Amino acid sequence: MQTHTNTDRARRYKAYVSALGTTQIHLRNPYIVAWWSAAFPGLGHLLLSKYLRGFILFIWEIVVNVNSKLNLAMVYTFGGQFEQAKEALEPRWMLLYIPVYFYGIWDSYRTTVDMNKIYILADRENANFINFQITSLEINYLDKRKPWIAVMWSFFMPGAGQLYIHRIVVTFFIVAWTVIIIYYSHFLEGVHYLILGHLHDANVVLNKEWLLFLPSIYFFSIYNAYVNTVENNKLFDNEQNNFLKKKYQHRDFHLPLHLVKRER
Repeated sequence: MQTHTNTDRARRYKAYVSALGTTQIHLRNPYIVAWWSAAFPGLGHLLLSKYLRGFILFIWEIVVNVNSKLNLAMVYTFGGQFEQAKEALEPRWMLLYIPVYFYGIWDSYRTTVDMNKIYILADRENANFINFQITSLEINYLDKRKPWIAVMWSFFMPGAGQLYIHRIVVTFFIVAWTVIIIYYSHFLEGVHYLILGHLHDANVVLNKEWLLFLPSIYFFSIYNAYVNTVENNKLFDNEQNNFLKKKYQHRDFHLPLHLVKRER
């Protein structure tokens, strides 16, 4: 029995469509990817669909940052309380944080450069891939979607834009950590007091150490959803273009008789 795989045994291919999402490679700016890694370790790797590496660096950032009191020291620094900032830092954890932080930036830049080279080769080979997957758990297929809708849903709830374009793994990770960060930062409680006009209570209830994690993951969710929607649309156009060329532009293709009769 012949077994068909999603890659069709091609040497290089541009995308992999599975029940959990569409993973693809495309040209990226290495500096943008490195910038996201600098904003929050692991995010640059998530942009590259290097999920395991991105998850490890992301969780490392949370654990080591909280234990080193880095965000707390930053809060004191922003307020001009430099002595409190120095006292808050935990040197043992801080010395663990620094090398991994710079490694994440360097590795995301290096990986982006390498994957850009691989994409150029894959684009020239233009190998076929299966664009539709149906399993007992999910159905996934290439389709054109609107980038502004992905941005809108990510604006309302981080991860919803990824769910719109069927990136289940990233959706679960972003939503889970957004909930954790919002819970420990008491962000919604602060919003509640702010709406009631209790500014002092809103300021007191917030855990600013955890709150500083939120902007990075929030804006990353919006950016990631937009970029992947645009690239998914390009991938759909490319796959459709290849299909039409293969089926309807072959030199031996003959127009069906019923279509010829209609034209007459």
